[in-house]
Amino acid sequence: MPATVTAAPRRTSVDNDYAELKRLVRERGLLDKQPRYYTFKILLTLALFALSFLILFAVDNFWVQMLNAVYLGIMSTQIGFLGHDLGHGQIFNSARRNGFYGLLAGNLLLGMSRSWWVNKHNAHHSNPNVEDMDPDIDIPILAFSEEEAQSKQGLLRSIVRYQAYYILPITSLQAFGMHNVTLQTLLRGKSEDWKIELTLVLVHFFLYFALVFMALPFWWAVAFIILHKVVFGVYNSSVFAPNHKGMPVLPKDTPLDFLRKQVLTSRNIIAHPVTDFWYGGLNYQIEHHLFPSMPRNKLSQAQPIVVEFCRARGISYHETTVLQSYREILEHLHEVSAPLRTEGASATA
Repeated sequence: MPATVTAAPRRTSVDNDYAELKRLVRERGLLDKQPRYYTFKILLTLALFALSFLILFAVDNFWVQMLNAVYLGIMSTQIGFLGHDLGHGQIFNSARRNGFYGLLAGNLLLGMSRSWWVNKHNAHHSNPNVEDMDPDIDIPILAFSEEEAQSKQGLLRSIVRYQAYYILPITSLQAFGMHNVTLQTLLRGKSEDWKIELTLVLVHFFLYFALVFMALPFWWAVAFIILHKVVFGVYNSSVFAPNHKGMPVLPKDTPLDFLRKQVLTSRNIIAHPVTDFWYGGLNYQIEHHLFPSMPRNKLSQAQPIVVEFCRARGISYHETTVLQSYREILEHLHEVSAPLRTEGASATA
């Protein structure tokens, strides 16, 4: 399980801690935009994304196309990482440019509403793991505290009872769920630019289905689409889940200041070139939450500064391996739903 949350006694200067930490990273130039890095990253990611569609038309082999669907699921998530960076203003100084390219990445390439995601994600960043305030823990089909588990009724209660075992099939549906929420949001006009967003999403679906069904026999195409979306959902969920799931859930009226709230509810994955790529830089979740606009390639340089800063103030900083992070998540989900299993066992006794 995650390390016990500990924080030094509140001092009169506690509200200045974050300002001091931000000054340290700013002096190192870690908040400066990185145009060369992102130019290379964007061009490479788009080229690798387009490669999947080249394979789609170039190879007449079912199993190769199934592998291609897996590959496209991975590259769709990599496109999502770029959309994430654009949403945080990491790439351009201009909000308009971040917004424009965010629409292309999210709505056009992924079929997902940029405005819906940005609003949801901003709410998460403001109050990570805070009850009734963080939309990322407001998931009807899961429970992240015993109180939440006990509140479930009917079918949801049955699912939550064994939620740790159901997590894989649940995450496999994530991409379908995002498409559904996107269409509901935009068709109801719940976006300032909903007409533009909806047009781009419809263009996405038209081109996506047209290309897949033009390139492949009907049932191959159906299998390709399902596998692509399942891999996209599982990969996307496997990257975002370790960030906060299984970490402390805070009450709505938590007295913690910004610095401690962000650090104590976040989990880092030990850095490595492979994990840096696979997680899109989100393995530095603590640093990302403290400095959302920091370019992805600067997070690793900020980490030792943040670690030392937290150590000096007695703030628990949690970093672990990939496998241990998933173990912590599953143990937490299993633990909070334990009362429901006990209830079920009593009922059948």
